Amino acid sequence: MNSTKQFLAYAATIAITSALRLPAQVQTQVPEVIPSAKPVTVEHIKVHGTSLEGNLEGDAVDRDVIVFLPPGYEKDSKRHYPVVYALHGYSIGAEQWTHEIHVPQTIEGAFAQGEKDMIVVLPDSKTIYSGSMYSSSATTGDFEKFISHDLVAYIDAHYRTIPDRQSRGLVGHSMGGYGASRIGMKHPDVFGALYIMSPCCMSPMGGSATPDEQQKDRAIANEKKVAAAKSPADLAAQSPGFAAAQFATAAAWAPDPKNPPLYFDLPTKDGVPQPEILAKFTANSPLSFVDQYIGNLKQYRAIAMDVGDQDGLRFDAAKLHNILDSYGIANSFEIYSGTHTSAVAVRFQNYVMPFFSKNLCFTEACK
Repeated sequence: MNSTKQFLAYAATIAITSALRLPAQVQTQVPEVIPSAKPVTVEHIKVHGTSLEGNLEGDAVDRDVIVFLPPGYEKDSKRHYPVVYALHGYSIGAEQWTHEIHVPQTIEGAFAQGEKDMIVVLPDSKTIYSGSMYSSSATTGDFEKFISHDLVAYIDAHYRTIPDRQSRGLVGHSMGGYGASRIGMKHPDVFGALYIMSPCCMSPMGGSATPDEQQKDRAIANEKKVAAAKSPADLAAQSPGFAAAQFATAAAWAPDPKNPPLYFDLPTKDGVPQPEILAKFTANSPLSFVDQYIGNLKQYRAIAMDVGDQDGLRFDAAKLHNILDSYGIANSFEIYSGTHTSAVAVRFQNYVMPFFSKNLCFTEACK
């Protein structure tokens, strides 16, 4: 596939994923309420992101975070707990993520079904273009480090956690699945178990879509929009919803401190792909860099991945699974019946929570 076809296939993949996701945001299957479930405590806090300071986009440095404490947290002041960090997808923040996975109901349901008590943390990583990609960028800030360092350090300092990698789990869906794979590969010193749900953006330059003039025209239209924008806020206002997806990825993967006022480079010029920028996109693809982190991935006690059988992202998810298999890395992979978002609440209660209940360390002897 030549560079023009590669870029346009990537643009088509973004559009397809967008079409799948938007109407499904509130159409997730919800598990039945378990009458015996005990309520968890929900806390809305702000966490300062030192790693986000000075970001050229002007995104918030103090991030919203939602913390779910197990039912017995307040009563037993001497007990410490493992922590699961759950990353949301593109176009939504932490609050919308709670609705998509129906927490606290699904957390309470998991506990009621016998899963072990743990703390669950949902950080907000939504940026001006609707998503940070959980990447390291001078333009957006270093969200990779914010999750793996700033957030973890804050939670360990302010809650009764078991501050050890074996007692920390990382999970994410869609863009959050990308974040879980990226951060997970690079930070086995922080996390001990990894669950990847319907990950996007595994191979940004992949795809099988047939490019056409309409797609090329769309690329040119984006260039004109960027050229006319007076600020990130101005561009974001002109690009509601998934229209900003390409700008989010460019800000995350092709930052350019010398290109004000937006401080990023697009992968095309006059509709023609720019190889040096495309290379930056490709360098941020987990399927491109996974081979560099095999030793890291072997340190995980468990890795799981799932995706719906009606989700176009299942093909790249399967590729990642096959790569892990080829290196002898133990991992589970399931293609279940569903779309990109239809089953995430059920999966969170009945698969994600049990996975961490089984694979995290729940005693302070882990330290």
